[in-house]
Amino acid sequence: MKNWITLMMLMVTTLSALAQTGQVQGLITDENKITIPGASVLIEELNKGAISDFNGKFTFVNVEAGTYTLSIKYLGYAEYEQQITVQPTQTTTLKITLEEHATELDEVQVVSFGFGSQARALNTQKNKQNITNIVSTDQIGKFPDANIGDAIKRIPGITMQMDQGEARDIIVRGLAPQLNSVTLNGSRIPSAEADNRNVQMDLIPSDMIQTVEVNKAVTPDMDADAIGGSVNLITRTSPQGFRLSATGGSGINLINDKRIINGSFLVGDRSKNNKFGWVVSASYNDSDFGSDNIEAEWDDEFEYNTGEEDEEGEPIMQEVDVNPYANVFEIREYHVQRIRRSLSANFDYKLNDNNTLYFKSIYNWRDDRENRFVLEQEILDGEDIEYGDFSVDSNNNLTAFPVGVKREVKGGIDNSRNKNTRLEDQRMQNYSLSGDHLVNNLQIDWMTSFSKASEERLNERYLVHESEYGINFNNNADKPNYTPQSAEDADYRIFEFDELYEENQYTDETDFNALVNFELPLHIFDKENGTLKFGAKTRIKEKIQDNDYIEYSPENDDLEFLGNLPTRNYTEADFNPGSQYVIGDFATPEYLGSLDLYDTSLFESEDLPEEYITGNFKVKEDVYAAYVMTDQNITDKLSFLFGVRLEHTVVDATGNEIIFDADGDYSATSPITSQNDYTNILPSLHLKYDITDHTVLRFAWTNTIARPNYEDIVPSREINFEDDEISLGNPDLNPTTSMNFDIMAEHYFTSVGLLSGGVFYKDIEDFIYTFQYEDADGFEVYQPFNGDRASLFGFEAAYQRQLDFLPGFLQNLNIYLNYTYLKSDASGIRNEDGEERDDLDLPQTAPNMFNASLGYTSKYFSLRLSGNYSDAYIDEIGGRAFEDRYYDEQFFLDFNARANITKQLSFYVDVNNITNQPLRYYQGTSARTMQMEYYQARVTFGLKYDLFKK
Repeated sequence: MKNWITLMMLMVTTLSALAQTGQVQGLITDENKITIPGASVLIEELNKGAISDFNGKFTFVNVEAGTYTLSIKYLGYAEYEQQITVQPTQTTTLKITLEEHATELDEVQVVSFGFGSQARALNTQKNKQNITNIVSTDQIGKFPDANIGDAIKRIPGITMQMDQGEARDIIVRGLAPQLNSVTLNGSRIPSAEADNRNVQMDLIPSDMIQTVEVNKAVTPDMDADAIGGSVNLITRTSPQGFRLSATGGSGINLINDKRIINGSFLVGDRSKNNKFGWVVSASYNDSDFGSDNIEAEWDDEFEYNTGEEDEEGEPIMQEVDVNPYANVFEIREYHVQRIRRSLSANFDYKLNDNNTLYFKSIYNWRDDRENRFVLEQEILDGEDIEYGDFSVDSNNNLTAFPVGVKREVKGGIDNSRNKNTRLEDQRMQNYSLSGDHLVNNLQIDWMTSFSKASEERLNERYLVHESEYGINFNNNADKPNYTPQSAEDADYRIFEFDELYEENQYTDETDFNALVNFELPLHIFDKENGTLKFGAKTRIKEKIQDNDYIEYSPENDDLEFLGNLPTRNYTEADFNPGSQYVIGDFATPEYLGSLDLYDTSLFESEDLPEEYITGNFKVKEDVYAAYVMTDQNITDKLSFLFGVRLEHTVVDATGNEIIFDADGDYSATSPITSQNDYTNILPSLHLKYDITDHTVLRFAWTNTIARPNYEDIVPSREINFEDDEISLGNPDLNPTTSMNFDIMAEHYFTSVGLLSGGVFYKDIEDFIYTFQYEDADGFEVYQPFNGDRASLFGFEAAYQRQLDFLPGFLQNLNIYLNYTYLKSDASGIRNEDGEERDDLDLPQTAPNMFNASLGYTSKYFSLRLSGNYSDAYIDEIGGRAFEDRYYDEQFFLDFNARANITKQLSFYVDVNNITNQPLRYYQGTSARTMQMEYYQARVTFGLKYDLFKK
């Protein structure tokens, strides 16, 4: 308490002593009245510096009364100087317009393809105290990326996991999505998925975001749950003059030759007295596409029924030595319509020179309508296989065996929303109210925000028919295939009714955030530069999942055979994995949607809690944080930022227990509750050395955490006496923690470019994995556990610039390159026998990532060819090495072109996924395919219009 009183007295004394000084506030824009962040602002006589924020504002406090020269330096723009006069106890307000550097950029500078936003990004990155990558809206617009995830994957050290051909889950420096944080205007984005913390990046259109800020070394005033990094998405701010921007276009998905429709607009302005600013933007994308997919599960054990029984009447089984074989094989075809909508409205109001309020909002809404057709074939249980039912060749390859076969169609009800499809309604909304204030020499900023993400899947229907027959297995590990031994036995028309069920699934996560920051001048080494910043934050989070599962049994024989129903053949001669895969006939989605399942004279319904009850939960997680840090200049070139953050987490979770008896019927269900809390103290140090005006050397030592996924901490239990299996949650899991070290060197070209390189190391404790073990009663137990330790070492390099040093037309070429290498090691992971494995990388750590882009920009058009590569990595740890699942390497090649029709109007063409890169998983070894899903290329084209009224 004594220390706090001393600190408060020091603050009061400091404020009193500084009361006779003045303040300077300014707003920097370009010629189009677009604000400029990251500008270096200097009062030359005092050698007192400041950096403009993302709103283009800069502030000087504790400035002695007098007349001074204010200078501004900004890459790509002419240097600026202005005389200013500071009055005691008053705030001097400035509005400054920077002009682009005509001598170097005039030949290539046009409104549509200019380097203005790229210069903003690089200047902001250059002047940040911590290690960041910043990408501007213009840089994003140079790539043909529909969602923000596809744009982010081009940043050094970042790769993405794909879903239906679009980038969804972000991996930063090889660390899994749940080990990273994603914020919107500084407010944490909740997750719409039930079991994890992953933010669905394909939910947010790229044209709704002005700037992407990837913090790879967080500072104490940022949320600490960012072991890989923190990605901050910044929506568009209100302009300082009228602006209208619009895009309209169409396109085609080559997987099915169906259309794409897209459009967006932005309009913003300020009031005549400049107090009120506003900007409204919206985006719409409607794409009708699909995917072709095969999946397999592999086994290296095989046994059959000898036909004899033991003393207890149980069948005697005989093992056969065989090579790995696909014991499950599926052919899948997806038909998808994805409609993505987004609306944003941002306002700011300047109460006076020292007080400004902001309101920011965004609403994202995505509908995925999907029909899925699955031909699933699985080897029969060993007890159902007798000698003679299978064959093994001389090389121990299992070449033929009997399988159980299912033909499943997924759809939904027939209404205006579902349209006979499974409708996944996913939404994310964020609203924040904030303010920044200047009270004498005390700067205050605060924010309150509400965010919600939800996923609703109502009336999701599945109709399954089944059969049994013998198959021949091709023993092709890369492209496994089953071929029926008898076409007559495999006739779809004799498949018998197996099951019909309807699911309703609902998940939502809500976040309420409140924070306040205080900043004071504190001069330790430099009498004019230095700050003390401190603050607090509260985040109140609630996550729920509420599902059900109803099975319907027909009261008549209408569904008995698949051949009695309306069917359609979905076999495609150009099926992407290969024409050898024949998926065949299924009941039509229209028929499935027309079934009146709620008519008790037609169907008997049964609720099946065993299918969903352990997945239902409620988690409340409250985080209380406080921090203090200081930013000081040791010399004109060397500065440091040091501080500490404290986060206290309180978790209340409710799950369910279900018990299955020896016959496989559930005998009991009951709710379970748990509580847990923990505190993390997280110091950090950032050093920045300006070797020259354009060359920066950085060092960072940080400590970060990652909280466990929801499904891992829910106290759920599933006990199965039939299969002798137990699945458990683990409410006592520790959060994963990491001590991080970073060194980075950056050189910024005056012609707007960057050359950078650096190394990083992470020492990780208590990472989480699923442990499989056998308990004392012989049950196979699956439970999330904390591993011991893991380490991650890597380096990254990046190069981007206009090649204006080349002769003639070659000076219009521009290049964008970055490469990241990772090496990880994990210890404390045990196999199904309880033995520690020493052959594992940290899951989801891609060893190599690479981006390359070559562009040509002239006064009239621009062209760009872009490649994105990420290496294979282990995605999921199995009970043994044979069962480990890997995410395969991927290489995407994209092309886009722009042609300037007028100063405001341009035409664009984008081609994505020229390489037809599949999503591929493999099991144990790269030759053994688990999944191979293709999407084909996507072509879009249209018009862009951009008008500035100065």
